[in-house]
Amino acid sequence: MRRMGIFGLWLAVILGLAGCNLAITPSAPSAGTGTTELTVFAAASLTDAFNEVGKNFEAANPGVKLTFNFAGSQQLAQQLGQGAPADVFASANGKQMDVAITAGRIVTGTARTFVRNRLLVIAPKDNPGQVKTLQDLAKPGLKLVFAAKEVPVGQYALDFLDKATKDGSLGADYKDTVLANVVSYEDNVRSVLAKITLGEGDAGIVYSTDAFSVTDKVERIDIPDNLNTLASYPIATITDSANADLAKKFVDYVFTTDAQTVLAKYGFIPTNGSATGAAPATLSTFAAWSITPQN
Repeated sequence: MRRMGIFGLWLAVILGLAGCNLAITPSAPSAGTGTTELTVFAAASLTDAFNEVGKNFEAANPGVKLTFNFAGSQQLAQQLGQGAPADVFASANGKQMDVAITAGRIVTGTARTFVRNRLLVIAPKDNPGQVKTLQDLAKPGLKLVFAAKEVPVGQYALDFLDKATKDGSLGADYKDTVLANVVSYEDNVRSVLAKITLGEGDAGIVYSTDAFSVTDKVERIDIPDNLNTLASYPIATITDSANADLAKKFVDYVFTTDAQTVLAKYGFIPTNGSATGAAPATLSTFAAWSITPQN
């Protein structure tokens, strides 16, 4: 009995020391401990620019990791409506931002326009379809690649065709003849860009910023202002963000001169007065980037 008593005493001491050790000795930090992850849903056309903006934001905020979900704005709005976790939403148009607002993921009145964009027709560099002017889009047998109408750039392309048809300068049946040549409707603008650069289509309509990223792989045909659309990109924090303060900090950062300069570098038209420190609106970025004139 005495031997059992001594054993029990030692066991109690050991367990007591172990308990004290667990209570006062912190565990070794695991990989990633102390890192706050921020999830940003952003229109596909923002891919290149936001990747750089994100790296700069991370550098200025040690311990922060940005995770981007790039896709068509309509896909992102749908995901948000289905409850996908996110902290920030940057859309390529107000319509899809409104979808997120209606779903209760964005507070009405909090979305702000942070950049603008415009349309451009592109063709593969070797230009097998000989697309030189807007009129050429109506040539029989041409293979065109558009974004679906649910995608902001897809709707903007339809708006361009409506304006051109109403204008009459390209023919009363211009919209119908152009649409008859469309062989594929993509779910985001980067898919349109990829198919044209790979030669899987004779021409497509994208944003100027998309073509800006592949100037050596495509021919560009300008769409004049009276037929074009100046696309506005709104951004806002998600109502149930797990990191609301940090989400707001990122949104505010997007309006700073540093971030706006990066966006302008990738061809976006900066905002003017949307937030303190925002870069002035300018098209000077395009000055050294020649665009085929429209005859």
